[in-house]
Amino acid sequence: MINAFQNHISQQLPFLQTKKLIVAVSGGIDSMVLLELCQQLDWSIAVAHCNFSLRGLESDEDEIFVRDYCQERKIPFYLNRFNTAEFAEQIGMSIQMTARQLRYDWFETLRVREGYDYILTAHQADDVAETFLINLTRGTGWDGLTGIPQQNGVVVRPLLPFSRKEIENYAAEYLISWREDSSNAENYYQRNALRHEVLPVLKDMNPAFLANFQKTILYLQETKNLADWAVAQFLEKALRQHGNEFHLDLYQLNAMPAPRAILYYWLKSYGFTAWDDIYHLPEAESGKQIFAPDFVLLKNRTHLILYARHEVRQEVFTIEKTNLSVNFPIKLEFCSTSDISSDDANTIFVDADLLDYPLTLRTWQEGDQFHPFGMNGSKKLSKFFKDEKYSLTAKERQWLLCSGNKIVWVIGKRADDRFKITNNTKTKLKITFSE
Repeated sequence: MINAFQNHISQQLPFLQTKKLIVAVSGGIDSMVLLELCQQLDWSIAVAHCNFSLRGLESDEDEIFVRDYCQERKIPFYLNRFNTAEFAEQIGMSIQMTARQLRYDWFETLRVREGYDYILTAHQADDVAETFLINLTRGTGWDGLTGIPQQNGVVVRPLLPFSRKEIENYAAEYLISWREDSSNAENYYQRNALRHEVLPVLKDMNPAFLANFQKTILYLQETKNLADWAVAQFLEKALRQHGNEFHLDLYQLNAMPAPRAILYYWLKSYGFTAWDDIYHLPEAESGKQIFAPDFVLLKNRTHLILYARHEVRQEVFTIEKTNLSVNFPIKLEFCSTSDISSDDANTIFVDADLLDYPLTLRTWQEGDQFHPFGMNGSKKLSKFFKDEKYSLTAKERQWLLCSGNKIVWVIGKRADDRFKITNNTKTKLKITFSE
């Protein structure tokens, strides 16, 4: 196995040979064999061990076993003890998922702090098959069917081509000691049930099952890469950024043969979970929203709009008569003038004597009305927004300049007719908005 491992590294992961590596070692057979192989190749390594405090004395004995092994061989050893069950209850997550999050978060913290380059874990071919079957029973897409990646950023899994049987044979040949996790014998966990009851049947039916399975995973990964490329090409054409928003053209989306797959590919990294709602959003009424912890997806007539969640601003900022300029929350400049010619939407001219100081800057509120310049009578601001085809986020970002309870300017869009300059105006005030 050592020759096969060395060939695999030379062909697939040659960069590991000159880097500083952290090896994640539980004390089980897989991680102990990986640790032995790393030493055989004389790599620069350290060991990181997690004690999850889930199996009482057995967990502590695993810790002692790994620590003593490292001390005997003068391998740098790092340890972290977690109260996993308590933490899982606090965050409302399964113990297995909590343990996974805790260990990878700590590995990365340790890697950065101590100046290591990569983290090695001992996942192997049987683990890939088990993960595939678990995801298959739950219902999954490309990501769940393409197995455990050989490299995910700084996390590398150099044992993936090797089966559990090959690892067991290597451990027996080189008299490698390891710790057996008693929970691995319990079929209570789905992975263990697959390991003990399902995979042996598949291997009996076809002794080449794992080798053929690895070929299947390779084919799936190649097909996924092709699909990912095609979706990326589509998004290059149909997805546009407007400020802090991303707008996806629904006409182009609906013309594609697999719009659901495109939506998943686009949105999977944003934390959304209500996928059925997302898949039906293109046909929903305009204004419908789907929420993720940090993002919102909005149906807005001909587009889906993605933007970061934020609280609607309710602050009110005051502007005194002596202020000639304002720099926060937006930039405004005030100056008296005699020239009232301008075609700039970001400039208005008002009768200064009609203003009631201090002026205020605020965002819109339900029920707001103003008198659009050049029109008779009032108009609800919500109706103005609708006519101007504002998105929800555009409405939330729209600032108003007010005098008392009257709107002077929907800034950058429309002045209020009540403050316009007439033949009776004595002092003309120019107000300019800078984006």
